[in-house]
Amino acid sequence: MADTKTKIVIVGGGFGGVFTALDLGGAGEVTIISDEDHFLFTPMLYEYLSGEVEAWHIAPEYKELLDENAHFVRGSVTDIDLDARQVIVAGRDSVPYDIVILAVGGVTNYAGVSGAAEHTIPFRKLAHADRLRQRMIAALDHIPPSLPPQDVHRALTFAVVGGGASGIELSTKMADLLRDAFRRRALHGEPRVMVVEMSDRVVPGMGDEMRSFVDTSLLESRVEVHTETRVVGVGPNSITLEHAGAHTELETAAVVWVAGVRPNPLVEKLNIEKDKRGLIVVEPTLQVKGHDNIFALGDTALAKDVVPTLAGTAQLAFQEATLVARNVREFQRGGKLHTKHFVELGEALSLGTESAAILAAGQVLSGALARQARFAMYTSRLPTWHHRLRVGASWFLGGKEPRPLQPLGLQG
Repeated sequence: MADTKTKIVIVGGGFGGVFTALDLGGAGEVTIISDEDHFLFTPMLYEYLSGEVEAWHIAPEYKELLDENAHFVRGSVTDIDLDARQVIVAGRDSVPYDIVILAVGGVTNYAGVSGAAEHTIPFRKLAHADRLRQRMIAALDHIPPSLPPQDVHRALTFAVVGGGASGIELSTKMADLLRDAFRRRALHGEPRVMVVEMSDRVVPGMGDEMRSFVDTSLLESRVEVHTETRVVGVGPNSITLEHAGAHTELETAAVVWVAGVRPNPLVEKLNIEKDKRGLIVVEPTLQVKGHDNIFALGDTALAKDVVPTLAGTAQLAFQEATLVARNVREFQRGGKLHTKHFVELGEALSLGTESAAILAAGQVLSGALARQARFAMYTSRLPTWHHRLRVGASWFLGGKEPRPLQPLGLQG
């Protein structure tokens, strides 16, 4: 295949898709297809919720990121014709390919819990964060200053389902925002933010180095932790929990679901080899088993040479993108494809609006300094140098303080 003629189609515009596209500059006719018009730097979606960052910081439009070496198509991919080598896009002409890269990511897994899909808020997109923030403000707006503390506590109960890193970052951020709103509005008592986790501990895959900082932050933010607890039902304004065989129904202002992902429905359609969880079986080169011209990475690919803590993370997709781009070039020229052992690049957790914890080289940095370091680290991982420059200048010259949960009538 001549490099300048090869049609390379990337399905999905997350970390795996965007960084692969950027690394493939000049390798052929590169097309990236996404149902959104923007990339999302998901590790900082929590800071978008709190107002510490703005949408343009973490969600630049593809037309800003991609140069003349890549073409962007906005649309929903409904199927891929593997025989005809065509990507089927709803409402548009199909897109032909010589090489296709599957980087579609996963979707929220509600695990069949009654009412979860209808009544919870997922947390994967800007729109989800906007919806949650508006729900928090609306709930606060309905609380008169004279309401007794016990009634306030009940009316302002927020449940976060899932005690992994996402659940911890989200719950501590929510708790700090809500307690700040209580002070500003002179409300009695305090809000209730709870994390619900099925296993016997939160962040079950995290090492001991970080765990003590997580536990301390949960206490300081007054987040309730309910381990060995299962969600059995969600209503419009309630959640039902099961613990030790007993069921408890609680009134809720909102339930946020971050309890896991499942393969994208597109992957479920494709006649390619998958494991029992529905993940695409790939070779160490990240080629789909049995299909040399199809590559897969990110949440939907079963890459085996991976440190366990990396599963489902943005940094795994970030690393895999480099390997995929390199191997696509080798595949084009008939060269030897490469493999890679994917390692932990370091852990970084936002812990409320004033603190964070970072693990690097076996050492943990925590507190306000870690918060600054986390911003610096993530600035360096934004997709392009010009975007990094703009965002870095904004964060470190203009500041990044949280935006209060002001009453709806006072929103500016």
